[in-house]
Amino acid sequence: MNRPPTDIVTLRVAHCRAEHAAHGEQYHLAVMHYRTCLEAAERREDCQAVRFFALRLADCYEQMGLLHKAQEFRELGDCEGGSLLS
Repeated sequence: MNRPPTDIVTLRVAHCRAEHAAHGEQYHLAVMHYRTCLEAAERREDCQAVRFFALRLADCYEQMGLLHKAQEFRELGDCEGGSLLS
């Protein structure tokens, strides 16, 4: 199994690819790259980044019509206070 990147340069490239795909309405690609970013943020225990990428995933899933999946990521991203990594 491939591990998501932890170095900031690789993570930034994945984020740029996700943004580009989302702007091009290629949500399946955006989801793939945002998930990579989210997993890296979780491993780094970066709650702010986890929140950011979870909300980006929620937006993509919403655009794809996968509302249940979008809601799951929105709940992860909307957590206030405490750890997002429970």
